[in-house]
Amino acid sequence: MPSYTVTVATGSQWFAGTDDYIYLSLVGSTGCSEKHLLDKAFYNDFERGAVDSYDVTVDEELGDIQLIRIEKRKYWIHDDWYLKYITLKTPHGDYIEFPCYRWITGKLARDDQIHILKQHRRKELETRQKQYRWMEWNPGFPLSIDARCHKDLPRDIQFDSEKGVDFVLNYSKAMENLFINRFMHMFQSSWSDFADFEKIFVKISNTISERVMKHWQEDLMFGYQFLNGCNPVLIRRCSELPEKLPVTTEMVECSLERQLSLEQEVQQGNIFIVDYELLDGIDANKTDPCTHQFLAAPICLLYKNLANKIVPIAIQLNQTPGEENPIFLPSDAKYDWLLAKIWVRSSDFHVHQTITHLLRTHLISEVFGIAMYRQLPAVHPIFKLLVAHVRFTIAINTKAREQLICEYGLFDKANATGGGGHVQMVQKAMKDLTYASLCFPAAIKARGMESTEDIPYYFYRDDGLLVWDAIQTFTSEVVSIYYESDQVVEEDQELQDFVKDVYMYGMRGKKASGFPKSIKTREKLSEYLTVVIFTASAQHAAVNFGQLFLGMYPEEHFIEKPVKEAMARFRKNLEAIVSVIAERNKNKKLPYYYLSPDRIPNSVAI
Repeated sequence: MPSYTVTVATGSQWFAGTDDYIYLSLVGSTGCSEKHLLDKAFYNDFERGAVDSYDVTVDEELGDIQLIRIEKRKYWIHDDWYLKYITLKTPHGDYIEFPCYRWITGKLARDDQIHILKQHRRKELETRQKQYRWMEWNPGFPLSIDARCHKDLPRDIQFDSEKGVDFVLNYSKAMENLFINRFMHMFQSSWSDFADFEKIFVKISNTISERVMKHWQEDLMFGYQFLNGCNPVLIRRCSELPEKLPVTTEMVECSLERQLSLEQEVQQGNIFIVDYELLDGIDANKTDPCTHQFLAAPICLLYKNLANKIVPIAIQLNQTPGEENPIFLPSDAKYDWLLAKIWVRSSDFHVHQTITHLLRTHLISEVFGIAMYRQLPAVHPIFKLLVAHVRFTIAINTKAREQLICEYGLFDKANATGGGGHVQMVQKAMKDLTYASLCFPAAIKARGMESTEDIPYYFYRDDGLLVWDAIQTFTSEVVSIYYESDQVVEEDQELQDFVKDVYMYGMRGKKASGFPKSIKTREKLSEYLTVVIFTASAQHAAVNFGQLFLGMYPEEHFIEKPVKEAMARFRKNLEAIVSVIAERNKNKKLPYYYLSPDRIPNSVAI
């Protein structure tokens, strides 16, 4: 009688093991086996981190094995089990892999595309669509997961115990580092000295923070932060001076180094602008009647000097010009100019946290994640490709809605946009959240910032393009492995449903967003997947920080050799980028490493 060797790997996270009875049956092209209890005498099966092997003998030939059925029956109390994978050694000595990487609470089946098993594929999605429901958290926002709190999430996307502890410790550590209670107390009284500001950050110390603290008042550092700081996505080349910023050559003449008029400097591409129009009309925080908070909506004009460095030359703190809204200049009194720059930096903080970080990485990645779980079965190659890039994203966002951006949360306590202003900002910013703006090369070009010769110190652009190209090369290889033609892409209904879900729910069906309703070519599919991966990994890394690094896929969902080879090439390309960036940073007093692949997390979860 034919005999198979079944190897079962249990997850290593807390409580992953089980004492329940585990039954296995094999489904082949010519037959199905009986259920076999996987149990070894005098041995504790399926312990956390264990890899257990069992011999399974069947009564007749089963043909090519297409499906493994796992049934878990309660032993004593309810006891979930995290199954990593199952491998099968056939009587002919061949090995078949069945990746899983999910919590098992009842029955599990793994299948491929054969006709007899398509019903299981449909049932998997029907079950998922009941678990992963869309919800409007606030009007005008991208839709999010229908869960009031973390424990309401499906088990497979909750933080595991170790990650949950890690989140709590990191959150507590951040609050400690920021002296948050002392920080709040300081807000409620006037600051008499810049040293008060420095006291907040005494525990946050590294080469970059120390250099910034030493030079933050200087114009060169102020300009540099627009290129390579935490929000390097707003600066754009100024093609025409806006009427709402009535700056003249006479006003900025002492800052211009080429003996040209301001208009001529604009024509030569030496003038840049950062406009915080989004903040115009946003309500300042009024949650604490004892603390008056204020917002500005500045316009900052910058100049590329003869050393090719970007420096500020004019700042207007609000959008409507007039006597009540003067233009501040480097030639003004020292502290007038410095306070104008502080207002710009304050506005930059609000746009960075709420739009660049929250909306354009966290919330949009959650949209991709929910749509993926709703429309792509676990055996779909696109699911396997993307699942690592939405890991814990829905969980971290749910935690944020519970603790950070909710009413009376940390945003309300600590930010001038708290108390509803941050909600208004997201609602206004949705009109600019387009598909093209998430395509990194197109976004750089749209701001007129693509020239490495004209703007040589824009490391966010340089490193981002390298990483984007590496990801796109990888996604193109994966797409070509599974889709032999554009027609196959167009006829993949599960893929089309995924793309449609993102458009209809994530972008609320708005045609102006430019998000595709469907994808008809392999090239467009590769670009779309690159957008998803880059947004969740590299873009988030550039505006935040990292953990599980890009190119590392510890959960081996793919079993096909060509994909594993493509992953190896992807990692090799990323390693080359790491070397390029390390060499560039070697002699820099202020290195830029946020987009070095060895520091880029796979997903937005902190």
